[in-house]
Amino acid sequence: MPRELRKAEPFKIKAVEPIRMTTRGQREKAIAEAGYNTFLLKSEDVYIDLLTDSGTSAMSDNQWAGLMIGDEAYAGSRNFFHLEKAVRDIYGFKYMVPTHQGRGAENILSQILITPGTYIPGNMYFTTTRAHQEKNGATFVDVIIDEAHDPTARLPFKGNVDLSKLEDLFKKVGPDKIPYVSLAVTVNMAGGQPVSMANLKAVRELCQRHGVRLFFDATRAVENAYFIQRREEGFKDKTIAAILREMMSYGDGCTMSGKKDNLVNIGGFLAMNDHELWQQAASLLVLYEGFPHYGGLAGRDMEAMARGIHEMVDDNYVAYRVEQVEYLGNQLLQAGIPIMEPIGGHAVYLDAKRFLPHIPQTSYPAQALAAALYVEGGVRAMERGIVSAGRDEHGHEHVPKLELVRLTIPRRVYTDRHMDVVADSVINLFEVRDQIHGLKFVYEPPVLRFFTARFEPV
Repeated sequence: MPRELRKAEPFKIKAVEPIRMTTRGQREKAIAEAGYNTFLLKSEDVYIDLLTDSGTSAMSDNQWAGLMIGDEAYAGSRNFFHLEKAVRDIYGFKYMVPTHQGRGAENILSQILITPGTYIPGNMYFTTTRAHQEKNGATFVDVIIDEAHDPTARLPFKGNVDLSKLEDLFKKVGPDKIPYVSLAVTVNMAGGQPVSMANLKAVRELCQRHGVRLFFDATRAVENAYFIQRREEGFKDKTIAAILREMMSYGDGCTMSGKKDNLVNIGGFLAMNDHELWQQAASLLVLYEGFPHYGGLAGRDMEAMARGIHEMVDDNYVAYRVEQVEYLGNQLLQAGIPIMEPIGGHAVYLDAKRFLPHIPQTSYPAQALAAALYVEGGVRAMERGIVSAGRDEHGHEHVPKLELVRLTIPRRVYTDRHMDVVADSVINLFEVRDQIHGLKFVYEPPVLRFFTARFEPV
């Protein structure tokens, strides 16, 4: 019988960027100088960079060509209208304001809708999203299913909202105290886990019954659409584009970081169907971002994003993107490495609690593990645990059940050979895990501390 053909990347490489492996001694020095915070490493000292998939994608030749027709007019840029049309055609929302990135959209949405003393339910927090909500006086309430906090629970849609939790919150505080429900698709802090279409519909129906808006964090909605296509009955013959459009139809709008799904290095948007809400957003956009026809972006960046929005829903591309993440995750599972299961859409998450059981959570095991992985193989990853969770208004640390290290795969950047190196580095480190020590703060910023905090070994 003929041999079944293996899949390859659905693109050809047209330009390359050299990378280099440093010595172990150089990496030990670099991580110490960075205060054991991988965010503070110089990129030139990193061999394989899995810190984030935000703004690290490789753009296509079509997107690069789009840069050359950037219309840098202050008002009326044709690139804005291209972006606006792409959002309408692919996401289905009527109105849109461009922002410099996703947190610009979060800032504007929070200021428009949130008043002090209100509550924002969501399927697990995200760092910048919750920070904007709390800055404007709201309290975040986690309404994700309980299994999402268990790294060993294998469910096809681990990002689902627990409808009873959401209903209970409506009854407890009243719909008037809930400006909107914030629904992430997929759920980053839960390991890139998806939400089912059935759950989206149910949340929408519940919100409509109580007269509460539903806004998506649509940053990685394309990967969510892929999981629906692959796992949910009735969707296997539908395209990613059709599934995404149906997903978005259940929301009143979305915040978007174009630096992920949209395949660009900068940019985002806030989209909605309510014209009055759009007018309020456009007014604040002038204050915080720029004129409504460019927001925080150059014309060329809007053009690249408009083209990326169309490229991101190609079924072959999306399958390759998620399967590369699974390729890395499956190697680690086969080697007995404790990871978040099932494997998510944009990253593989190491379970630092099981990886480093000798380090208490108060000594920041995920932060220590990320630093040790850099020293081991030159691989830069990110802590997603107690350091990322931060502190409450009384100064007490949020202590999440999940203590994870995120190995985030940039889009169209690395080959499977790079994933092999990452797997080897993690496996080698697991064999000497007892030699890894906890950390303590030597500098702790008051907000979003994981970005710039500094540590030293305990």
